[in-house]
Amino acid sequence: MTASDNQLTTANSYSAVGPVTTSERIAMVDVLRGVALLGILVINIELFALPSAMLFSPDLVGGFTGMNLWVWEFGYLLFFEKMMAIFSMLFGAGLILMFKRAETAQKKLGGVYYRRILWLVLIGLAHAYLLWYGDILFTYAICGLLLYLFRRRSARALMILGIAVLIVGMGIQSGIGVLKGSLRDSATTYQTARDNGETLTPQQESTIEAWNMMEKPSPEEVQEEIAVYQGGFAGIFKSRGFMSLMIQTQAMVFIVFWRAMGLMLLGMAFMKLGIFSGGRSLRFYVGCIVIGYGIGLPVVWYGMSSLQAHGFDTVYRFLYGNHFNYAGSILVALAHVSVVVIIVKFGVLNWLTSRLAAVGRMALSNYLMHSIICTTIFYGYGFGLFGKVERLGLLGIVVAILVLQLIVSPIWLTYFRFGPFEWLWRSLTYWRLQPMRPASGENR
Repeated sequence: MTASDNQLTTANSYSAVGPVTTSERIAMVDVLRGVALLGILVINIELFALPSAMLFSPDLVGGFTGMNLWVWEFGYLLFFEKMMAIFSMLFGAGLILMFKRAETAQKKLGGVYYRRILWLVLIGLAHAYLLWYGDILFTYAICGLLLYLFRRRSARALMILGIAVLIVGMGIQSGIGVLKGSLRDSATTYQTARDNGETLTPQQESTIEAWNMMEKPSPEEVQEEIAVYQGGFAGIFKSRGFMSLMIQTQAMVFIVFWRAMGLMLLGMAFMKLGIFSGGRSLRFYVGCIVIGYGIGLPVVWYGMSSLQAHGFDTVYRFLYGNHFNYAGSILVALAHVSVVVIIVKFGVLNWLTSRLAAVGRMALSNYLMHSIICTTIFYGYGFGLFGKVERLGLLGIVVAILVLQLIVSPIWLTYFRFGPFEWLWRSLTYWRLQPMRPASGENR
């Protein structure tokens, strides 16, 4: 076959902007996505199983001594924000893959891309309000609406912009810490005056009340939330709706958007640089491992220790405490990525990486299955174990779910082209039902 024949064959294989066929996928990206997805559950399991107090005061629930403490520290050091960093960066990388594919086919991507993103908005909303308030799909979709505008930027420009967005996010968190500190100082002053017999104004009383609510949840509030999630669907639906609304408004605007958007921009840059596709040298990946674990992990460890030393004080957390993991987690995430890339490039653990790739190809289905399985286990309309299982036990449940998905995903893809929710998403995006069975001769 001549060079022109090869070019013609390539062009014909991209004759339309449609769902990615198995042969067009980058296996490395699938493996990384599988690793990130399964790693995310190590952290998300606490949001499924424990009161929301654990978000800011993990010492209040789930056990925080002995093995339970070790499990929390293990998750914080290696998984918390690291796996979400990888997953977010891969979201940005996915846009670059779609864009390059459309360019090769000489087709416009915008219409397909925005239909895809708008459907993801609706999927995220349904997930958040009907299953679990910790949904990330809505956030990704909102970021995705803006992400498309930067697809043509150079890797250097994307890295600079991504870092800038992340720094803005850190600055906003510090600003929140300043406001919290000011509120605490005012509340302390007013409380002292009240203790000395002075009469306070309604505004001063409300300041004390606001700080008391913000400082740390009371044991009574924790027990009330446990009772709600061990109860019926109506109470859970109401609580979940409130939490989802707060996350999609306040948390989105001030915290979540900036980190997710910054990481996606970095992911676009890293894809253009060949990092996620395994296109860099062994020396490069070893360097990422040395820097990521040699610098990133100590930074994360220091941040974790400082949070514990300050009793997870909310003012300290926002002013300084969160920043160590905020930045260090990106370095650790790159080290994780580099380890996986080296393993795949050298053909080590093929039995595992092939299963991880299958999990990654079904990332949406497996992510939603986490919610279906875990809410069934922990919520009152299921087995009602909410607030009853400590961290060590939760880790056991995580391992069971991960093993299940590593077994089921490759079996499913033996018979079908997509995961069930991937099929639905693609069918909605392209306005036609997608074939579920692999084409004759297609590489599964």
